[in-house]
Amino acid sequence: MSEQQQDKGKGAFRKAWDAQKKQAKKHNTKPSSKTKLHPRNPHNGPYNLDELVKSVPELEEYITLNVKGEKTVKFAEPQAVLLLNKGLLLTYYDLEFWEIPEGFLCPPVPGRADYIHYMSDLLAGSNFGRMPKGDKVTCLDIGVGGNCIYPIIGSHAYGWNFIGSDTDTRAKKSATDIVANNKRLKGKVEIKLQPNMKDILYGIIDHSTKVDMTFCNPPFHASRAEARESSLRKQSNLQKKGVTESVLNFGGKGGELWCEGGERRFVSNLIKESKKFEKNCFWFSTLVSKQSNLKAFQDSLDYNKATDVRVISMTQGNKSSRILAWTYLDNEERKAWRAERWG
Repeated sequence: MSEQQQDKGKGAFRKAWDAQKKQAKKHNTKPSSKTKLHPRNPHNGPYNLDELVKSVPELEEYITLNVKGEKTVKFAEPQAVLLLNKGLLLTYYDLEFWEIPEGFLCPPVPGRADYIHYMSDLLAGSNFGRMPKGDKVTCLDIGVGGNCIYPIIGSHAYGWNFIGSDTDTRAKKSATDIVANNKRLKGKVEIKLQPNMKDILYGIIDHSTKVDMTFCNPPFHASRAEARESSLRKQSNLQKKGVTESVLNFGGKGGELWCEGGERRFVSNLIKESKKFEKNCFWFSTLVSKQSNLKAFQDSLDYNKATDVRVISMTQGNKSSRILAWTYLDNEERKAWRAERWG
């Protein structure tokens, strides 16, 4: 991968941050140092907790004051994190219902929204700066989970259609219930069960299916023990003291947080399968948590003859992550795709 391609990902974040500073200067305010999110992300700046409590009254019990006397949420408590993110979804995404089974992963909504908005920029860049919206775009969410987060955000922000896949029957039921209980999601989101734990794309799409983008939040850890160790570090940082008992404040379980081989094996398998469906998707993508894994993924994409590979940096507070996106389509195939699907 060339330095120029790597710089594109970094440049995307610099442009976003510069745009936020410009907007802040226009209104004589300071850009949010808390988030540094995509300029179109509605969660830039401090949370309006009073507004969120109107949507989820139970959240008020988990609001406290920080050392500056400002309202904040007890982020070390799983129920507080769940109610906060439920409040964000009900307040900003036109939902009437959102519940997930106990112990399932509660998504950090601002970061998930960033993934959607940066991929929308990538899609627009593939269409001469014009954003394909509505039913012209179908996305595949690999591992939709019980929370159905990417279909919720993507369908609200851009009107896209989604296919959501998962290997867990309870996750499928939960996501299906969310779709069934929200009018605006009906007819926009289809939830499918992945019948084979070893497959990612096989069994969900076939060679007659066309999807414009894939989204994936892979299991980052290689084992339950590794996930527990990571949780202990996070809890210690949140509580400013050593913690010996692991509490997953965002929830999550096997398949969501860990799998055999962790992120490296999962994404490597995704890349291998994506080659088999190289003409069925414009942009494949996945989140990559560990910077150290990128080189191996880029080498694999080079071996599999991807025609374009992008690394897009994202930052939320002190946390940095990245999107890895790739396509196998050549220039003529991209032109035909645009004409057929995006008009």
